[in-house]
Amino acid sequence: MIRRPLLQSHTIRKLEGTLFITPWILGFFAFVAFPLAFSLYMSFHRVKVTVGGIETIPNGWGYYREILFADGGLLYDSLIPFLREAALMIPIILVFSLLVAILLNQNFRGRTFFRVVFFLPVIFSSGQIILEFIKQGEGTLAFVESLRIDAYLMSYVPASWAQPIHNVLNSFVLVLWYSGVQILIFLAGRQTISSSVYEAARIDGADPWNTFWKITLPGLVPFVFLNLMFTVVDLFTFPGNPIISQVTTANYGLSSALAWIYFMIVLAFVGLVLGLYGKVDRAFAGKR
Repeated sequence: MIRRPLLQSHTIRKLEGTLFITPWILGFFAFVAFPLAFSLYMSFHRVKVTVGGIETIPNGWGYYREILFADGGLLYDSLIPFLREAALMIPIILVFSLLVAILLNQNFRGRTFFRVVFFLPVIFSSGQIILEFIKQGEGTLAFVESLRIDAYLMSYVPASWAQPIHNVLNSFVLVLWYSGVQILIFLAGRQTISSSVYEAARIDGADPWNTFWKITLPGLVPFVFLNLMFTVVDLFTFPGNPIISQVTTANYGLSSALAWIYFMIVLAFVGLVLGLYGKVDRAFAGKR
């Protein structure tokens, strides 16, 4: 007599949950799953848009071989410099957002205002706005041009790294604009560490420097990798990304193949971050 109402209530809750998630499922299959599957289909075909519709001619792995082996300029000439720039941007964004989050967690007057200020660029900096800033040369550091940093880079830094470093400096302010979400995540992570731990450290005579390395940073390790994951995905979809700019409607088959190759590269980096996090997490777990 008691179990039947409980089972009925449980079933009703399942039906309610299914009913609420149904619009998302339908939207996913209509607007995400189908376009993804169709783009994969087009990557193996020569696509022609005619008056009568879309004509497809089987091409096998032709576009993939062309991108990966025949025409290196289509992928590697843009991808390798971009990876070098990303290797510079990711540490800058993570370190900057971590330091700002620690400062914003302090108790001072106007703290809420400054939190809003650092997050506002995330709201206003849509893709088109960022592209316009880049075109206008905004976001650069004034001393880069006045001190001729580019000449020093060309003289003392290998050529393969001089241009990526110069590009990062030319858009340094815009890069920091992309730190709003990371700051918010680090701020939330910092607040998960109990204040009693810091009180105990102060009683034991620990200074702020040791407290940071022994308490704050180990406690933020999961959030560091969460931000690393977010930053990797965010940079690989950056509006000025040279690979994404080559995905056009001029050749649907070739562009679809390029997009899928790039998607696999992004997945490889995400898998690398997950694997690195697993190793670091096990190392910290052994010390706890």
